[in-house]
Amino acid sequence: MTPDVTCIGANETVAEAAKKMTDLGVGSLPICGTDEKLKGMLTDRDIVVKVIGAGKDPAQVKAGELAQGEIVTVAADDTAEDILRIMSEHKVRRLPVIDRHVLVGIVAQADVARALPDSKVGDLVEDIST
Repeated sequence: MTPDVTCIGANETVAEAAKKMTDLGVGSLPICGTDEKLKGMLTDRDIVVKVIGAGKDPAQVKAGELAQGEIVTVAADDTAEDILRIMSEHKVRRLPVIDRHVLVGIVAQADVARALPDSKVGDLVEDIST
């Protein structure tokens, strides 16, 4: 897990999110509301496809506008096996880690890969990619 996660505020623009992603060297950011609750995840792909590719101005679109659907998370005490199952079921590569409703980190596919045998990691990659 990567601790000390930086959120993008739901009212911040997608352009600001892109700048944060660049500065942090990451491809996604959790979207947090003014209530500090997780609203969703914003990926670099979301920015390209849903904003730039759709002809929208990243300086005008708010990050919160791209928060959609069910927010899939894991608990801070979930096992690597639990995380593997959740990633496979929801076909996601990154999961916010929550401890008592507070965002405490992000666990990525690479984190799981380091914790599990190669065969299980191969299954995860296949599940996510199909």
